[in-house]
Amino acid sequence: MYNRRTFMLGATATAAALGLAACGGEGAGSGGPDTDAAPSEQTVGVAMPTQTYERWVADGDNIKKGLEEKGFTVDMQYAGDDIPTQQQQIDQMINSGVSALLIASIDGASLSSQLDAAAAVGIPVIAYDRLLTDSENVDFYVTFDNYTVGVNQANALLFGLGLLDESFEPSPDAPEGPLNVELFAGSLDDNNAHLFWQGAIDTLQPFFDDGTLEVPSGQMDIDQAATQRWEQETAQKRMETLLTTHYAGGKEIDGVLAPADPLSRGILNALQNAGRGDTIEDGLPIVTGQDAEIASIKLIADGVQHSTIFKDTRNLAEQAIISTESILTGEEPEANDTETYDNGVKVVPSYLLEVQMVLQSNYEEILVETGYYTEEQVEAGQL
Repeated sequence: MYNRRTFMLGATATAAALGLAACGGEGAGSGGPDTDAAPSEQTVGVAMPTQTYERWVADGDNIKKGLEEKGFTVDMQYAGDDIPTQQQQIDQMINSGVSALLIASIDGASLSSQLDAAAAVGIPVIAYDRLLTDSENVDFYVTFDNYTVGVNQANALLFGLGLLDESFEPSPDAPEGPLNVELFAGSLDDNNAHLFWQGAIDTLQPFFDDGTLEVPSGQMDIDQAATQRWEQETAQKRMETLLTTHYAGGKEIDGVLAPADPLSRGILNALQNAGRGDTIEDGLPIVTGQDAEIASIKLIADGVQHSTIFKDTRNLAEQAIISTESILTGEEPEANDTETYDNGVKVVPSYLLEVQMVLQSNYEEILVETGYYTEEQVEAGQL
């Protein structure tokens, strides 16, 4: 489902530069949209997975606002993380005659019949952030460099453990180890979870191989580490079980690879409740994250959560709008990756955006100074 790439990144690490290339091939819908129609005559169906995660609300708001500013009508539906609901919503959009579909799936492999139906009536499909798999009827994909997200998460963990220095090179003052860590992954039905995991494991593997890092639970396969639906409560319960089973008697746990902020907060709750420290300064293990959710940014500012990965959804929404507009005007959307994202049937032309590692030392520069959050929001831990 991906090509492996290995590279080290700095604290504001960005995705590797990729040569721009036009995406080739015919669109999924052979009939195609009416490219002569004015935006005011076209409706874009936007299928979002859930409103539970802060970032999906921001994504939806940004997409809707941007498309409407271009003159399009937007039919946006949130599915409450329920696959049948999302299937029904997309069916309704197709039946209503939308001009294009922009889909952030719950399960990328669950929409084949909907994609077939869209193709049959010439509705182009853009996968948003999560790859739509096992179907040829996917025209384009806009996302972040998800393998790089995993690399950054692993580097953040290694940095927090003192194994890498501020330049993300091997630290001359690195502890000898072994250091004890545990690994968490996302939901297996989300293709991105596999990319995050692979980027992280490729980066951590040399440290496992030389004995610097150990996983006392032995749970080092993605199936063992997975967190269904990315649920905070599930992550917290698993962390509680790991502590009870493998860290009894005060055995040290030094760090946790966590792939998303809600999981990070669940893990931190379990660690704090077990008396493993209140902050990193007083012994709380290093815990990573992703999505730069406001609650986790406050934890980073307060020295509780070590890091997160910022994926600027403003930029992702903007690129999705650009790509949608290109398709609806008969142009090929610009791709900067035409090799990596094999969905099991075809390699989907993609546009990958940059990511940034957020630490206590740089969260203000990355998030406050750019206007993503205000200082007051960070202090309160809520929008």
